[in-house]
Amino acid sequence: MGGRKYSHRMTRASDSVIIVGGGAIGSSIAWHLTGEAGFEGRVTVIERDPTYARASSALSASSIRQQFSTPLNIHLSRYGIGFLRQAKERLGVDLGLREPGYLFLASPAGEGVLRANHAVQRSENCAVDLLDPAALVSRFPWVSADGIALASHGTANEGWFDGPSLMQAFRRKAREQGAVYRADEVVELGPRSVRLASGERLEAGTVVLAAGAWSGGLAATAGIDLPVEPRRRTVFVFDVREPPGLTPLTIDPSGTWFRPEGRFYLAGTTPAEGNDPPGAPLEVQHQEWDDMVWPALAHRVPAFEAAKVVNAWAGYYEYNTFDQNGIVGRHAVQDGLVFATGFSGHGIQQSPAVGRAVAELIVHGAYRSLDLSSFGHERISQARPIRELNVV
Repeated sequence: MGGRKYSHRMTRASDSVIIVGGGAIGSSIAWHLTGEAGFEGRVTVIERDPTYARASSALSASSIRQQFSTPLNIHLSRYGIGFLRQAKERLGVDLGLREPGYLFLASPAGEGVLRANHAVQRSENCAVDLLDPAALVSRFPWVSADGIALASHGTANEGWFDGPSLMQAFRRKAREQGAVYRADEVVELGPRSVRLASGERLEAGTVVLAAGAWSGGLAATAGIDLPVEPRRRTVFVFDVREPPGLTPLTIDPSGTWFRPEGRFYLAGTTPAEGNDPPGAPLEVQHQEWDDMVWPALAHRVPAFEAAKVVNAWAGYYEYNTFDQNGIVGRHAVQDGLVFATGFSGHGIQQSPAVGRAVAELIVHGAYRSLDLSSFGHERISQARPIRELNVV
């Protein structure tokens, strides 16, 4: 993708694009758009926190998998893993990609869902092995198979990477190609305009809503019901005396997950029922470690019984309460408004594919590389959810 700069000709508002949100999704769109053949407009990205201190992209566990239950999510991540491998050539950054896979563990109650998901994954040619308890322990001797009926291990194209570096690389390269980043907050959204906290109103031919966890509130200012809200998640960094060995990103039936991070490990869990309100204060929930995370870790991996927390952080992710899938594409009535939000924890891994697709939609009027039409906003008003069963 070339490093085209804008020409000095006058750019009409109808040719320009405003992107609300400069995280991984918004900056990927900006980079793809400014490099798309045939695009001659101006791209302005509005980001209220240029330090990205509270941005979901900066606080993500930054992992990528193909073990989804929805084919389109598999396609998005397949594109993403290929992009991450080419990041040095395309973005000039080494993302430290590691590919030990994901390991999903299922209790007897969850075995049927795991098998159904596996059938979808195999139909999409994913490299995934189903393991009975004996095979699980044979492959990963450090794990306890107590209460496990079946496991699913992705043997290729899954792992983790440096998500903040990906976001910053998209941002840096988009600016090099002519995108303008403005530090301000959008307080009112229109189909072809935004009003800023500074009082200024900007007009454009297209407005892209990529404001992550805050997209639902902004859509409401335009009279649009968008079921996206911020949900807090805590990530714990812990150390152990004797690391157990090669460890994929592992998801316990309890909902607790863990993976290596350098010499340490990361872990987190889904909050207990009744303790997951939208927009909760961005504070570390230390009690989750004591009550939920550590007990699950110690039970599943004996080497983690003496785990010691050395750090922790909390971040929001953009939870789509309708069906936990991304909402992408033009609004059915206000066609100057494009959505790119609601990815429910999968945004960082899907940002390369979504950026590619949205840029094509804006410039060419249709998807070319990946058809994301089934993730369109109209499915919400038509009550046609696309259920993703593998939400971590």
